[in-house]
Amino acid sequence: MVSPGTSDPDWNEIWKHRQELHESSKISDDPSHDWNRKENAARYDANARNGYDDRVRSTIASLDITRKSRVLDIGAGPGTLAIPLAPLVREITAVEPGAGMVEVLKAHAEREKITTITCVQKTWEDTDPKKDLSGPYDTVIASLSLTMHDIREALKKMDEVSSGSVHLFWFMDMPFWERMYADLWEPLHGNPYYPGPKADCLFGVLCQMGIYPDVRMLPLQKEYRFRSREELLAFFRRRFSAKTRTQEQAVDNYVTPLIRQKGLDVVIGGNSTFAHIWWTKHLR
Repeated sequence: MVSPGTSDPDWNEIWKHRQELHESSKISDDPSHDWNRKENAARYDANARNGYDDRVRSTIASLDITRKSRVLDIGAGPGTLAIPLAPLVREITAVEPGAGMVEVLKAHAEREKITTITCVQKTWEDTDPKKDLSGPYDTVIASLSLTMHDIREALKKMDEVSSGSVHLFWFMDMPFWERMYADLWEPLHGNPYYPGPKADCLFGVLCQMGIYPDVRMLPLQKEYRFRSREELLAFFRRRFSAKTRTQEQAVDNYVTPLIRQKGLDVVIGGNSTFAHIWWTKHLR
């Protein structure tokens, strides 16, 4: 895909194409990523708080924040970053479309007596900066939440609402769960699995926008925790849409060698790499 009049590829069109292929890999009846459901949001939150402590600490440490900072957290989820960030800054606006995620985030804030987080329950694409936000923001964050179809428009809006810096955190290679899909999807369903667009594509889009960001590579560890082996296997059978006994057995055979016992939990996990991509507006 090449932009008219140039030999350079149009990275936004490449992003769109890869995102479309990725979305075509999904099974519509897989409920595990329905973030309107509180049980899914609570499961994600529990796994994030058990497994993402190092990532959260390193993410917060990399931000140029002060006690006076106003922060915009895009794709805030259950408050993985917003909750620990809140005591360190003036206020946070958390944009999150999932009703279940927002419910869990608000419960955390209430429990910890945090009153400085405002939730906007919308996708970033549907968020109207003039109506829904109170920018500009000193720091804009989008951490592992870049699922937008038109990434150029999404990034343009982030840049426009920032008066300081924009920080993106996105996958550099296939994370653990995508490698599982890549291994299992075609044997189970006869169709190839297409991974989503990665940070190399994101960097290309930014450069073509005239934004030349700093980039740092970071390790990403992901763990799924369950109370029993049976609960774990049932989760992954649903995740990979295994309907027949043959499909269930294929999932079990793949997953079982990866299972570990960690304290009272049954755990499965793996490592990958993600990129911290950021720019400061006054340096552009």
